[in-house]
Amino acid sequence: MHFKAPWSRLLIGVSIFATMVCLVASFAAWAAMTRAGGDSSKWWAALLPALMIVGAALFTIRGYTIERDSILVHRLLWATRLSRTGLKSATHDPAQIAGGIRIFGNGGFFSFSGWFRNKHLGTYRAYITDPSLAVVLRYGDRVVVVSPAEPERFASAVMGER
Repeated sequence: MHFKAPWSRLLIGVSIFATMVCLVASFAAWAAMTRAGGDSSKWWAALLPALMIVGAALFTIRGYTIERDSILVHRLLWATRLSRTGLKSATHDPAQIAGGIRIFGNGGFFSFSGWFRNKHLGTYRAYITDPSLAVVLRYGDRVVVVSPAEPERFASAVMGER
């Protein structure tokens, strides 16, 4: 069963802003390099911000698929597999991720993904595109948060027959 990963307005806004900043920085570095007499030994400085866009885009979350033994988080070129073994509960509860602080990961450049921490969940792994659709997956020893379209249906399906 496949579920889309719709983007929130916040994710759209942050992604557009970050993309524009990277493009302007890349252009400015290229312009400065060419004004300085065309020293092409530092071409990578102009390319680096543009490469950041590509790098962030690779981690875009495109959707989620529930399989018999796993949940696939679809990225741009690959899928991250989350085992359903040991899954205790799945609940649509956006309030649980409120106040989350990013420990390591991406805070809105094409996704909200990585390791986060807050007082409700402790440390958790996030694969989110819209915080209002957050589904909290509780395992015995860890917590994962995803944001599929139709979060109630997703939570029910993921806890269903395996």
